[in-house]
Amino acid sequence: MNKFIFVSGGVCSSLGKGVAASSIGALLESRGLNVRMVKCDPYINVNAGTMSPFQHGEIYVTDDGAETDLDLGNYARFTKGRLSQANSITTGQVYESVIRKEREGQYQGRCVQVIPHITDEIKSRIIAVAKEENTTDVVIIEIGGTVGDIESIPFLEAARQMIHEYGRTNALSVHLTLIPEVAGGELKTKPTQHSVKSMQEMGIQPDILICRSPVMLDEPTSRKIAQFTNVDIDAVLTSPNIDTTIYQIPLVFSDQKLDQVLLRKMGVEIRHTDMSPWHSVMKLFSARKNLIRIGIVGNYMETHDTYTSLLEALFHASLECGVETELVKIDSSALETGDINAIFGDKAAGGSVDGILVSGGMVCNADMSEGGINSMVKAAAWARTNKKPYLGICLGMHAMIVDWARSALNWNDADSAEFSPNTKRAVVSSETIRLGAIESVNEDGTHIMAAYGEKKIIERHRHRYAFSNQYRDEMVKSGLKLAALTPNAETAGGTLVDCVEWPNEIHPWGVGVQFHPEFKSKPTAAAPLFKGFITAIKKKK
Repeated sequence: MNKFIFVSGGVCSSLGKGVAASSIGALLESRGLNVRMVKCDPYINVNAGTMSPFQHGEIYVTDDGAETDLDLGNYARFTKGRLSQANSITTGQVYESVIRKEREGQYQGRCVQVIPHITDEIKSRIIAVAKEENTTDVVIIEIGGTVGDIESIPFLEAARQMIHEYGRTNALSVHLTLIPEVAGGELKTKPTQHSVKSMQEMGIQPDILICRSPVMLDEPTSRKIAQFTNVDIDAVLTSPNIDTTIYQIPLVFSDQKLDQVLLRKMGVEIRHTDMSPWHSVMKLFSARKNLIRIGIVGNYMETHDTYTSLLEALFHASLECGVETELVKIDSSALETGDINAIFGDKAAGGSVDGILVSGGMVCNADMSEGGINSMVKAAAWARTNKKPYLGICLGMHAMIVDWARSALNWNDADSAEFSPNTKRAVVSSETIRLGAIESVNEDGTHIMAAYGEKKIIERHRHRYAFSNQYRDEMVKSGLKLAALTPNAETAGGTLVDCVEWPNEIHPWGVGVQFHPEFKSKPTAAAPLFKGFITAIKKKK
């Protein structure tokens, strides 16, 4: 069985297509189907690796080292299907491939055009995902942008062709639109009608409408939308604003029988559903007690999407630990001249934070100044001296290393070569870029070993700078723990340092890791290191 579901959006952006597509995947998996997810991004960049987080949010990294759109993170958190480079399709990739084939003469002198060559390339990539595993039942394809955008037209045309070629039971269109509320609380359906009309002008009749609305649509409103859009009344669904968590959305859709509508339209017999994992998540959400405050330091804190996976990982861990977390977000620049005690300490408006997390640097830290890294070092030093549980991720681990070198070894000139290329004591130095899943070996008696409960772990990396083995012996003699290592015969010392920890004698829980454990965290299975961090905060408080 190979079925295709195309998820598009209308009226405006940021309606939640990624979460809607992910929730559809979760519903179909609850019915026993094997689902794969694909994101089609209309931008001309080949991938998201060089894009600014201010414009595009976080860069999600897959096991094979693909730097992708943040929506793949949603796919990973909601569904079980494997994600790789193949699951992220951009206009840049498509045109790059078509132009290469033209230069190689594969088109035999024909005029290369958007139709059929560009659309054929898009379709071939989608079909390749469907054929990659012979157990795949349904491929859900999210088309980025909004209907009417010039950039999205080739992808929508490819979707139209596949719906025509495979038939309406094998290829469906799910369209997400906005139902705005005007003065007096009246819901307006006209934007949705126009959005569907734009889809119809593209040659696509939506099979299902998901209406983003402040409240659940009543029956007369749903019937009106169905009448003006040629969509079945039971296929007009609401995605209401919710005040709990996005992980309630699969349950909201299930209550409206979206999964049954999908199965009927795809010609698949109705089978038993198991939504218990999502009910369990909501049960944990309701059972949370007590409040902990976590200070998060990063260099792009103005934009929530920049740290989506990290923030979600903290939320997942708080669910499993039964606590509610208040996040105190601080841009690293605020610590350059500000009083850290007025931000994180007893002088802060909400009182002292209970733990500190220093995040990664995102775009190879192209926007980071030397002052920015020193601010992160300042945050690490404050957590160390005040004995607050500390988790440093990638750049956050580097801050921890620099602070230790300056404080424990009195190397005032210790720095990272990334921000001070001419420093005489680069305790963080450059290495070959590491991307994707890499094995680390945990040392016994460490916090990371306690968190994972396993000697060997596999986590995803994205970095060009790392702990400098040149200073390894002196660092260890001074008390810093090297808690996880990656075997590497080409490196001095034979290993790369993937985790450092402050000694237990001076600190209750201080861990820095080179990798990004947030990428593998799920609401149904919190990342072990984040759970260890929250547990340490809870225990100390």
